[in-house]
Amino acid sequence: MELLSLQNISVAYEKNLILKDFNLSLNEGELISLLGPSGCGKTTTLRLIAGFLEAKDGKFLFQGKDYTRVPVNKRNFGFVFQSYALFPHMSVFDNVAYGLKLRKVDKSSIAKRVHEMLEVVDLKGFEKRFPGELSGGQRQRVAIARALVIQPDLLLFDEPLSNLDANLRVNMRVEIRRIQKQLGITSVYVSHDQEECFSISDKVAIMNKGVIEQLDAPANIYKYPATEFVARFIGFNNFIDIGEMHDDGGAITIHGAEGVKMQVIHRSGRPLSSSMKGAIRPDDLLVATDSECTAGIGGLTAEDVEAGWNQIDGQVKISTFLGRSYQYIVETPLGEFTVNREMETPFERGTAVKLVLPKEKVVLVRTSN
Repeated sequence: MELLSLQNISVAYEKNLILKDFNLSLNEGELISLLGPSGCGKTTTLRLIAGFLEAKDGKFLFQGKDYTRVPVNKRNFGFVFQSYALFPHMSVFDNVAYGLKLRKVDKSSIAKRVHEMLEVVDLKGFEKRFPGELSGGQRQRVAIARALVIQPDLLLFDEPLSNLDANLRVNMRVEIRRIQKQLGITSVYVSHDQEECFSISDKVAIMNKGVIEQLDAPANIYKYPATEFVARFIGFNNFIDIGEMHDDGGAITIHGAEGVKMQVIHRSGRPLSSSMKGAIRPDDLLVATDSECTAGIGGLTAEDVEAGWNQIDGQVKISTFLGRSYQYIVETPLGEFTVNREMETPFERGTAVKLVLPKEKVVLVRTSN
């Protein structure tokens, strides 16, 4: 059931329009992440939902009620800040209890709810400690407990893990997902970290210049980005301009510049259009010698090799050792391509190679505006 709906929302800082005709809906019990580069509008969206900002135009509906002008203190939303925002002179118990005291909840209920929340976030026994005596991850769990103890209708996260080291971030995102699922609380999560968002979210909204370019399940975004912007943002480095495109039933036949021709399995199911490009990740693109192509690398048949399907001639320009594999920048008539390959002996600079684009690995995306 739909819990939250932003309808044609516009937000501006002075004359700078951040969100324009912005739309977003969220179902009860979901965790949705807003992901995108700095300045894309994700934090503005979160602050608007929280009530810290007011919309210039549009409507915000929550549980079917108009929340557009409802002040922040009248919204029963929990907010987890990037900086934890704990009171250093208060114990863990008093930090978690703070919101309940403001609501004038009786002491016995406060004690019961605080202890329940500390157990949920695995901080039982830490009641008398102070923030300065805790690790970064423990302080963040206190902040989450404080947001949850008021039994909010919605939980908002503003880059909550950005101040933690890499290993702790991994552990904390698992904890956040566990807590969110255990309590079934609807949540909106803002981050610039792709892996973080993909690992904890039911849906991810990829934002660009105040617009959602794609809202989908993490796996669908990873496999089938909808636009060139989304594809670039999640690691598709290689793009091919399309001249002609024909749907042959089982595969899409593409003719590009410089005589490049490909067959592509179009699995996303999105409508084809003239404003599309082919995109492929460096790990999915293959770099090979002529003899390897003839031997059938990338599923090429002898007929494919002979006819030049799904191949681009190139020359190794840069070779970089990544540890597990080598990364090559290959110069081709279509420009530079980035490709990774595990191999014992790397290709030398200047080596003539072929790039092979497996038909099931090329994704068709709309060109970005």
